[in-house]
Amino acid sequence: MEKHTGKCLCGEVTYEVSGEPVSQGNCHCIDCRKNTGAGFATILFFKEEQVVQLSGETSSFQYKADSGNSKIKLFCQRCGSFVFGTNSGREGITTLYVGTLDDASFVKPQFNVYTSRALPYVKIDESLNNFEEGRQ
Repeated sequence: MEKHTGKCLCGEVTYEVSGEPVSQGNCHCIDCRKNTGAGFATILFFKEEQVVQLSGETSSFQYKADSGNSKIKLFCQRCGSFVFGTNSGREGITTLYVGTLDDASFVKPQFNVYTSRALPYVKIDESLNNFEEGRQ
C-alpha cells in the first residue's frame, strides 16, 4: 500500500497517509482562499483510518461553511499551518491540504468546486468535473 508523509511549515505536526485518496479537487470558495492564503485550495479527501498524525499538537477552529455544514480546521499550535480538516457533510473523511505533503507529485485533481467564485486570473481546467457552487 502506498504511503505519503507530510508536515506543517515548522515541521512540528507530521502525518502519514496510506493508500489513495477517496477524491481530490480544487475549491475556489472564499473560505478556502482565506484558509490557505492562496487563489484556491487543492484538497485531498481520505478515510479517517487512512490518516495518522505522527507528531505535534494541533488546535482547532470550527465554523459554518456556505453549504451549511460544520467544518473544523486543525492547525499547528506553533506555526499556524492548516493541516487537517473535517466536514459534517462528509462523515468519516479527513481532508488534507496539498501544500502540507512532502511529495505531492501523485496528486491529480478530479474536480473544481465554487468555480463561480474563482479569481479572474485562475484558469479552470475544463477537462475536470466542474461545479459553479458546491459539489452536487
